[in-house]
Amino acid sequence: MAVITRVIPCLDVAAGRVVKGVNFVNLRDAGDPVELAAKYYEQGADEITFLDVTATVDDRATTYDVVRATAEQVFIPLTVGGGVRSSDDVARLLAVGADKVGVNSAAIQRPELVGEIADRFGAQVLVLSLDIKRSAAAPSGFVVTTHGGRRETELDALAWAAEVIERGAGELLVNSIDADGTKQGFDLELVRLMRELSRVPVIASGGAGSVRDFAPAVEAGADAVLAASVFHNGELTVGDVKRELMASGIEVR
Repeated sequence: MAVITRVIPCLDVAAGRVVKGVNFVNLRDAGDPVELAAKYYEQGADEITFLDVTATVDDRATTYDVVRATAEQVFIPLTVGGGVRSSDDVARLLAVGADKVGVNSAAIQRPELVGEIADRFGAQVLVLSLDIKRSAAAPSGFVVTTHGGRRETELDALAWAAEVIERGAGELLVNSIDADGTKQGFDLELVRLMRELSRVPVIASGGAGSVRDFAPAVEAGADAVLAASVFHNGELTVGDVKRELMASGIEVR
């Protein structure tokens, strides 16, 4: 996997505004996505991830004008997810400035979508977003959820991750719903299990609360670390995270 660890701020967007909650509920306003993306770009972010967290719930497409405006402000890879249901949706997002596209719920409803996107645009464009909860009902102890963590599926998270890699996913965005917004650290067991099965890059998401939380996620196998609220609240900068990673012997840009 990648030698250089990426630090990725995440913009969870609803109705054109960045929002943040705990365990994907009680969302509150965290600012303008274009302004925040520009700020993180200036801080040295390696990528920006833009997730329209209510697009699937509201059964609508991602807000293209916000994506376009964001892409005009940042000159690093921009991953956009939320409401993507077809390869034509991917084409539209790429046309307004996205570099990669995240897919979650639609791939679960129709797994063939993963291969269709990978075949048309290349695996490097497709980030398979996994919103995962711990569940005793799943063989691995982890189950996949949809609709921003609101609905549990019967899919075992590890089995689903292995399947989407075989179908052509170029990257896994592994988000712990249990850890999301809690600031108690990443789910290191989940990251480690994903690393063991994945031959594509793994992005750890959910739970970052301090600079000390990031290095353990990389040591557990993450190729990239993603966070939202600690950046939005001004508790940490991208530079703070990179300095801590370097102090732990981890290579960053």
